[in-house]
Amino acid sequence: MSVERFDFPSAEGHRLAARLDLPAGPVRAYALFAHCFTCGKDIHVAARIAAALAERGIATVRFDFTGLGGSGGDFANTNFSTNLADLKAALDHMRATGRTASLLVGHSLGGAAVLAAAEAAPEVRAVATIAAPFDVAHIIGLFADRADEIEARGEARVNLAGRPFTIRRSFLDDVRAQDQQQRIQHLGRPLLILHSPVDRIVDVENARAIFAAARHPKSFVSLDEADHLLARAADAEYAAGLIAQWAARYLPDAAPGDEVAAEAADESAEEPGLVVVEETRRGALDQQVSAGRHRFLADEPVAVGGGDVGPGPYDFLLTALGACTAMTLRLYADRKQLPLERVRVALRHHREHVEDCVTCESKDGKLDVIDREITLVGPLDPAARARLMEIADRCPVHRTLTSRIDIRTVERT
Repeated sequence: MSVERFDFPSAEGHRLAARLDLPAGPVRAYALFAHCFTCGKDIHVAARIAAALAERGIATVRFDFTGLGGSGGDFANTNFSTNLADLKAALDHMRATGRTASLLVGHSLGGAAVLAAAEAAPEVRAVATIAAPFDVAHIIGLFADRADEIEARGEARVNLAGRPFTIRRSFLDDVRAQDQQQRIQHLGRPLLILHSPVDRIVDVENARAIFAAARHPKSFVSLDEADHLLARAADAEYAAGLIAQWAARYLPDAAPGDEVAAEAADESAEEPGLVVVEETRRGALDQQVSAGRHRFLADEPVAVGGGDVGPGPYDFLLTALGACTAMTLRLYADRKQLPLERVRVALRHHREHVEDCVTCESKDGKLDVIDREITLVGPLDPAARARLMEIADRCPVHRTLTSRIDIRTVERT
């Protein structure tokens, strides 16, 4: 698998931190995962479900709701409705970047959220919930001893999972106003309900109520002996595998280009050093790149017609030079036993007019320029620093870029 980290704006303009877990081969479909109340995208049950889905070709987006994890905003100003707005913003971003979600998965309050968000996502083909409450107001039970104080004073600090959070009266009013039964009755998608009969946070009776309200096709699976957070690895793995297998029958068939992409991936895996780039045809310009056993996406920014689902061609060029520079410096420093603690290489690409460059020769009046800034961290003396800067120009990629390159192109039939 490979992982892509990104962010996107919420409806309120906050930056929401997200990650996309991609399969090693072609992407069959995309899923969106919603985490539990006060949790985050990196909770282990989310990670295991994303990994299980990726193994079956389903790329999964997970993100931190407003005010949690790496996302901006103030948690005290959030409620169930803002969570729904965040989910809709994530769905919008996925559509805009050519990653339309076919599957929604939610854990605990996140399960209630995906049941509510599905109505705004006609592209979603299936929904799965884990330990979800039937009544959203059930969440008040987590801080029932402070509910009166919140009502009287307008807000109170409560401890949830060992961490302090501010809960406001507007939160209570919002969760009490949610009509989940109506939403579940009109879900109109296949529904998988996973719940433990010994869940002490959200009683299994909630699963029965969800199942009773839902229409077919619907399925219920008991997560015997699991706790609410599926803290035991075996429980999380079991749930992840069930969701992945169940969802497969409802997801779209492989896209027309996927067979070619799979063949290209197999080809690159057979020959070390071979890189294969294949259009996905899910966005305007996005490409699937296979380099040995590694799989990742390439694209262009939205401003130039792409979907920004991956780095651009020049980003990869700069990455190659930067990585080679840092590796070369590390190998030299270790061999010479220099006290080099860390290397950072920052690069930018631009074009300069020849008249602005006294060392340039160019027929079209412009020259490609890469600015490379190297930071050497460690107690190095001036002589060692000067020598390392000389070595930087000897990295193999640097030599390739500054030498004559003959690109030989043939058509493959």
